[in-house]
Amino acid sequence: MKALALLLLPALAFAAPPSSARRVSTLLVPMDPGAEASSVQMEAYMNDALGHFAGMSVRKSEELFGMPEDPEAKASLDRGRKGYSESVAAFDKKEYEDAERKVRATLKELQGAAAAMRGCSPLCDALALYAALLHLRGDTEEAKLALIDLMALSPTHELSPKRFSREFISLRVQVATSRTSQLRGSATVKSRPAGARVFVDGEAVGFTPVTLPTLPIGKHMLRVERPGFRQYGQLMEVATDDVEVTANLVPTSAYKAYDAKLDRVAGEVSRAGPKASGVAALTQSLGLDRLLIGTLRSQGEGSELTLGYYDGRTGERMAGRRMALQGDEYGQLKNEMERVVNQLVNSIGEKVTKSRDPLDNRGGMEDWSEEDRGGRTKAQDKQRKAGKDPLDGVSGTEDW
Repeated sequence: MKALALLLLPALAFAAPPSSARRVSTLLVPMDPGAEASSVQMEAYMNDALGHFAGMSVRKSEELFGMPEDPEAKASLDRGRKGYSESVAAFDKKEYEDAERKVRATLKELQGAAAAMRGCSPLCDALALYAALLHLRGDTEEAKLALIDLMALSPTHELSPKRFSREFISLRVQVATSRTSQLRGSATVKSRPAGARVFVDGEAVGFTPVTLPTLPIGKHMLRVERPGFRQYGQLMEVATDDVEVTANLVPTSAYKAYDAKLDRVAGEVSRAGPKASGVAALTQSLGLDRLLIGTLRSQGEGSELTLGYYDGRTGERMAGRRMALQGDEYGQLKNEMERVVNQLVNSIGEKVTKSRDPLDNRGGMEDWSEEDRGGRTKAQDKQRKAGKDPLDGVSGTEDW
């Protein structure tokens, strides 16, 4: 046993983070409503960039301030799961009236569970069961509407031939190819505060405010998340008319404490003095060793970013930068954030860890720069001198 432990020691040493790793994070203070929309996304990009440095343990905003589930949504989900199990049991016994009563109550319960659901189950299963019960009692049009909602939530949801009749499965195929199922609608999702990540049917679709122009009509599961706030969710009904949803997010106690210090901290970052006692106090209260903190102001179609990289113990401003950003129309924002983080941290002597990507730092044109004016590369010259190129001196037209 002792020998096994000795063999595992090197592996454990590599797997565990170094005990001396500096705890670092990025925080951006939006100075106006327009800057709120991009601040969380930019923080995430900067934290990703900090993670490339050796000896750093990055703490993301959701770790610092929390992002708790909605307890009421969690309770509704638990009751919905139980209700679905009871509905299925009644359906399998052919007690259809009891099954319909229970599945109706289950669907009502799951209306308030969207913030806690991470997949389509049990909502999609309950909708399929409800549609089958409607079809059994001859209410075909209502069954079709339930199937429209099911396909909006999960177009590939499978119906078990062991549980459902062949006629009902055929009805689902008929609805899937109907004109109604091809209709699309638009939904705009906003939040207070802005900048929250939006998930529709489990897929990340952007940050608030965001407009989704081509959603299938029917029900969709909406979830909105912002670090420092309770998760928000609802079942969103999309029709051919435009739909607008505004999520009023509830802050955590940790975020409220942080928010109370922002005026002082934002002033110190803007003044860019050599030391900032407010930043030091904030950094220590968050359990960090160093903090990359900045202010963000909207400026026309872009924004102005003022950044400072601070030592948490002393409040010393070790590096700083002020820059104008032109938005993210072409997806360039992530690269810009990584570049500015690398410049700031490298300026005080930190080293980036070696990338595992074999194409890292290669633009794809390195070999072009090695060509002479005739298109021959330095590698080819080396081969010719060594006499290793079997086609040396051959143009391919000798036989002609």
